[in-house]
Amino acid sequence: MADCEIIIPIAALYLLWESEERRKPKRRRVWVHDILRRRPQLGEFHHLLQELRLDDGRFQRYFRLTRAQFDDLLARVGARMSRQDTNYRRSIPAAERLSICLRFLATGDSFRTIANSFRVGASTVASTVSDGVTEIWDCLVEEFMAVPTTEDWRAIAQKFEERWNFPLCCGAIDGKHVVLKAPANSGSQFLNYKGTFSIVLLAVVDADYCFRIIDVGGYGRTSDGGILANSAFGQALRAGNLKLPSDRVLSVHAQRGPLPHVFVADEAFPLRTDLMRPFPGRILPRERRVFNYRLSRAWLVVENAFGMLSSQWRIYRRVMEVRPELAERCVKATCVLHNFLRRTAPTAAVREGLPSGLGRVAANNPARQAIRIRETFTAYFSAEGSLSWQNTII
Repeated sequence: MADCEIIIPIAALYLLWESEERRKPKRRRVWVHDILRRRPQLGEFHHLLQELRLDDGRFQRYFRLTRAQFDDLLARVGARMSRQDTNYRRSIPAAERLSICLRFLATGDSFRTIANSFRVGASTVASTVSDGVTEIWDCLVEEFMAVPTTEDWRAIAQKFEERWNFPLCCGAIDGKHVVLKAPANSGSQFLNYKGTFSIVLLAVVDADYCFRIIDVGGYGRTSDGGILANSAFGQALRAGNLKLPSDRVLSVHAQRGPLPHVFVADEAFPLRTDLMRPFPGRILPRERRVFNYRLSRAWLVVENAFGMLSSQWRIYRRVMEVRPELAERCVKATCVLHNFLRRTAPTAAVREGLPSGLGRVAANNPARQAIRIRETFTAYFSAEGSLSWQNTII
């Protein structure tokens, strides 16, 4: 009995003490960490980047943009990237926010790594990248990746004929897998044939290695042909809503009739009247081997464009540890930045490739009209449209 009389008062006192402690005001945590507070003195933007501006070569290797291109881009997106100061702290300037976003795209480093370099919070990097890629796309897409008009398609076809010797070609089509960290609760939707998780970038590229139309976000498990069929571009192509130029005769010296403007693709895509793919098989007649070479010569521009894209923006060389939605916006931003860089560069270098063929090709069941169009191109490439070196190449 005595023991109970001692224990009960102690328990009551403890409850009373705990109640009093809860009423006391809690000590506030530090609003900004001391390391982040010294950002103006030691942060990468305020320290290293100002020195890099004195060396254009190092500046370009760091950002993948020249100083002039960086300033031009900042003038276009700066107003939308600016944030308002508050009574508690000053906002990060638009130039610094753009630097953080570009650095993420250029390296693919984790948010934590970039946060430590720029002396900002990891959550700040995450929000800055998420907002930045959206604002870059919105500000540049109308000027650097607008949907081509009929005159644009005609100009693209003329450049393909002059530079890559494939007439009536409005673009090269291919898909690229962008590797992701496996999204939560996604099952096998993003699992591709390589055993990695990815979303697909479907692109139409012109003769100057610029992206004219892109579709981003297809599941990695879907084939390139399936991605095309489900994309807005594929549906517009099937419905005839792309405003392609009218049919044209290849040569007045041969009675071949007018042919439609087409896109070129590899064996993963179907043969259609507006989409040319190589002949299947390895042992082919000379004329068909010539056609496959001429098609692969034009189609190579999309592969080269993907190579330039992944070389310029190293996020493609790592596994993106972001949500698929953010990965889609990052891909769209890098594609429009690719066009921005090529069209604002002092000189645009042209890398000409001479592939010997497209390698393994698969069978398909195309329509008769599509077969006729491909056979007409085949005859033209081996007759009046032949090149002096093509027989040596094949």
